[in-house]
Amino acid sequence: MSRLFVVALAFLCLTPRCAALLIPSQTPRLARLGDSETPHHRALSSKAPSSPTALLAQVETTHLAKGLIVAGWTAFIFYNLFQPSRFASASGFPLVASGSEIMSQKAHGTSDKAVQSKLKWGCDVQLADRISNYNRHWAENAGYWTQGTNFLNEVPTITEPFTFYDSVTGKPLFVLNPAVRSFKAFVDESLTHGWPSFRDDEVVWENVRSVGNGEMVSLSGTHLGHNLPDGKGNRYCINLVSIAGYPESSTN
Repeated sequence: MSRLFVVALAFLCLTPRCAALLIPSQTPRLARLGDSETPHHRALSSKAPSSPTALLAQVETTHLAKGLIVAGWTAFIFYNLFQPSRFASASGFPLVASGSEIMSQKAHGTSDKAVQSKLKWGCDVQLADRISNYNRHWAENAGYWTQGTNFLNEVPTITEPFTFYDSVTGKPLFVLNPAVRSFKAFVDESLTHGWPSFRDDEVVWENVRSVGNGEMVSLSGTHLGHNLPDGKGNRYCINLVSIAGYPESSTN
């Protein structure tokens, strides 16, 4: 169940009770106005505070209740909707608040160097360098990984764990294990969304971090994509150009 749904449900259930406290009672108003000419008004007035001190206490209590309700709802909504950890893995995978240190300006954008001079599957090197090193918000076009590269032709299926490497450093970032999730399931989900989509246990967390706003980055400063959770949990939607590198042993 999503946090947004929980907040909405709580709001619908609790708002009537809150409204009863937030909407000023008509009794003190009638008492102050002395509007007790009718039997109905006299009945209302009889329930009003018997002295100015009691009336002041009632007003102060009402204001306190209003303040507590507003403060409570503000904290509740902020916690459930705007806290960075709403993008974090429920399993406790690495999360950083802003990523400012990891993604700080370096010798080449957010990395120490450009992407590898040749990338797998015919990925565009210039596009990869722009997205990986000089960007934190944008992505390759939806469907680029199938229409603009040879990925599906060169990797029609896998029968053993398959690793995706950082296009800059060559470090392992994601691993598909057909024993856990079939390659077809990975392809189908990625086709539906438009970008290669990975799950928690397919991330090499020693080299990857999730930023509070959902951005996925490598520890060396490569922008990878974003976490867009669905009903199954975290779904890491990654630019293929950012994970099309050759292993660092090969680049060396």
